[in-house]
Amino acid sequence: MRGHMLFAAFMAIAAAGTGVLNASQSEARTAPGRHTVVGIRADEFTINGQPTYKGRTWRGMKIQGLLLNSRMVQATFDDENQETVANWRYPDTGKWDPERNTREFLAAMPLWRKHGLLAFTVNFQGGNPRGYSDSQPWRNSAFRPDGSLKPAYLKRMARVIDRADELGMVVILGIFYFGQDQVLKDEAAVRAGLDNAVRWVIGRGYRNVLIEVDNECDVSDYDHEILKPKRVPELIRRVKELGEEAHHPLLAGVSFGGGAIPTPEVVAASDFVLVHGNGVSNPDRIARMVDQIRALPTYRPMPILFNEDDHFDFDKPRNNFVAALSRYASWGFFDPGKSNYVDGYQSVPPNWGINTERKRAFFGLLAEITGARP
Repeated sequence: MRGHMLFAAFMAIAAAGTGVLNASQSEARTAPGRHTVVGIRADEFTINGQPTYKGRTWRGMKIQGLLLNSRMVQATFDDENQETVANWRYPDTGKWDPERNTREFLAAMPLWRKHGLLAFTVNFQGGNPRGYSDSQPWRNSAFRPDGSLKPAYLKRMARVIDRADELGMVVILGIFYFGQDQVLKDEAAVRAGLDNAVRWVIGRGYRNVLIEVDNECDVSDYDHEILKPKRVPELIRRVKELGEEAHHPLLAGVSFGGGAIPTPEVVAASDFVLVHGNGVSNPDRIARMVDQIRALPTYRPMPILFNEDDHFDFDKPRNNFVAALSRYASWGFFDPGKSNYVDGYQSVPPNWGINTERKRAFFGLLAEITGARP
């Protein structure tokens, strides 16, 4: 026990020396022309200084301070691989159109917000456009091999974050993804890419953004060691250093694969804990994951956030969503889908509407939980 206490103290000091934000720092005023500031007070999220879902409880469970969300990483998708781009053709036009995709995403956002959705995850390298597959030969990345950024990709991302800011929504902004990190030629390019992406966020004055350094850092497919659990705390701290240098506070963390518990070192470096429920079919396991995280030696009062879970059962009294709430953890909907432009938010081209039974069930339960009246 004494060893755990000493380890926790050491990690807390290390984190404090590298940019961990307190509540007052993370709730700095909006930049000119911006509307939405995400902050953290202990284990609650805030928007513009007020706890999310203020005063809300549901079935005796506290909802105030949570950040209920959905994985929407294809909002800015494009494919530069001419051998695979035909896979994403719209059925009505016979061709893929990245501008149409982002335009339809923007059009759908107000309805999600009316149902109580306060956050969604996007990524500079997207996610698997088939939902799941062994190989990922497509090229969907905001980065060039040297870590510099592509203007067309940035324009789509800016439209998404701008609209979220207008709607009072939070963007969980992923930087790297294991299916595309090989685009970056070496560790220097990874570091440059992170710096370029974060400086872009700062330069545009965004304060409605939570940085997810990389998606599922423990997945073996990552090519670069610095994106894996042992070393990724370096990048989490770098995000916050860049924010401090620019007097633009940023909150950062990194996610782990489905069912995995983050390492104590990652928790020590992070402002919030990101976990995934993929592969977890028993809701009781979701609850135990949260308990295990809070038992880590470096855990201190901070939000725990599932931002990817592909288990549903929204019509049942006990499901992964409800299990997360029962332990006061935020939960995120991941709808992989099976057929293009029909179902799912992950398969490309996505249909961004609330157009399937599964989507209607999620948003219906979300509205009930949050007290929204769409």
